Amino acid sequence: MNIWQTTQQATQLLFSGDSALWGIVGVSFSVSLFAIALVIIPSLLIAFALAYGKFPGRWLILSLINTLQSVPTVVIGLLLYMLLSRAGPLGDWQMLFTQKAMILGQVLICLPLLISMMHAAFQNSDRRAWETALTLGSSYPRALLSLMWESRFPLLAAIVASFSRVITEVGCSMMVGGNILNSTRNIPTAIALESSKGAFSQGVALGMVLLILALGLNFILSIARGKAHLRTN
Repeated sequence: MNIWQTTQQATQLLFSGDSALWGIVGVSFSVSLFAIALVIIPSLLIAFALAYGKFPGRWLILSLINTLQSVPTVVIGLLLYMLLSRAGPLGDWQMLFTQKAMILGQVLICLPLLISMMHAAFQNSDRRAWETALTLGSSYPRALLSLMWESRFPLLAAIVASFSRVITEVGCSMMVGGNILNSTRNIPTAIALESSKGAFSQGVALGMVLLILALGLNFILSIARGKAHLRTN
C-alpha cells in the first residue's frame, strides 16, 4: 500500500465517525486536559514566587526545575510503575494501568515545563504593573491577576506548549497506562501499536488529529496576539 492510499484510508476513518478511532482521541484529550487543569494554578503560583519572591534557595529550585524538564518521559513512567505496582509503596492505590495513573504521569511531565515557561513570562513582564496595582490599594490576588493579564500571551503559550507535550508523549503513558483498548489507549500509544503491526491507516488518521490540533492552537494564539496588537496601535 502506498502513501496516497494510506492517506485516503486515514481520511475516510476520520470522517466516517469510526468509534474505535474517536474513542482513542477521547481518552487522549480527557486525560491530557485533566492533567493540565490540575497543574495550571500551582504552576502559576510557583512561577510567580520564583520570579518575584526573594528567599534562600530560589536559584537552586529553578535549577532543579530546569533539570526535571530534560528527564525522559519513559523514565518518569518507570518510576511511577515501580511506585504503583503491587510490590511498590503505592500499590494499595490500585492505580496502575488506569487513566488516573496516566494523569499523574502527565502532571509530573508538564509541571516543570509549565513552571519554567511561566517563570520566564513573569521575569520578562513589566514589574511596574505589579507595583502599581499594590500602590493603588489592590489586594495581592487582584494585583497578581493584573500581572497575569499583562503577561497573558506568554502564559497562554506556556499552557499550549505543555499541553502539546503531554498529549504527544508515549513513554509514560505506555508504562503506566498499559495501552488497554477503550480504557487507556491514547493517540501516541495507538500510533506506536498500529505502526508496529504494519496497519498505518489508523496511525496516520490519529497523526492528522494531532496536526490539526497543533495548527488550531497556534492559529488561535496568533489571532489573539494580532487583535491585541491592533488595540495597542
